[in-house]
Amino acid sequence: MVKFWRCEICGDPYIGNNPPDNCPFCGAHKQFIKEVKNAEVNFNVELNETDKANVEHALQVEVSNAAFYFCAAEKTDNPDGKLLFKALGKVEAEHAAIWRKILKLPAVPKGNDTCHSGNTDNLNESHSRETRAIEFYKKAAHESDNQRIKQIFEALVDIETDHLILSDERLK
Repeated sequence: MVKFWRCEICGDPYIGNNPPDNCPFCGAHKQFIKEVKNAEVNFNVELNETDKANVEHALQVEVSNAAFYFCAAEKTDNPDGKLLFKALGKVEAEHAAIWRKILKLPAVPKGNDTCHSGNTDNLNESHSRETRAIEFYKKAAHESDNQRIKQIFEALVDIETDHLILSDERLK
């Protein structure tokens, strides 16, 4: 039977018989995908000074990564790489949209990061970007007393770790 699901991290809805293993929009793991009637989604949170600075930095990270991945999807010399980078760009753009909602901004800022034409160079850059994001998100989650902000940062650690695995597998 078809049901109506919602991701508690990005807030986006999904229609299907079962919840997906990962949110098709932000990549959040299955534990965050609930039937709409049971989903708890809140973007209206009070940010202390530390959380505000970390959320603003997270927005910059995601905008930068999305721009890089969309560039790589266009320029990389490998068909599989083009698809992977396009998918990663969409997920990173969705992460930026999460932070835009938290910060109550009218739009996500535009990124202008460049990329390489070689797939291996882009995979190496992806690895570096994801590693930096994971370390920052772990730190930001640890620093936050706000349960919602902590939840989002912790979910993003898992999602970015998935991305790191994808690039690592292709670098072998």
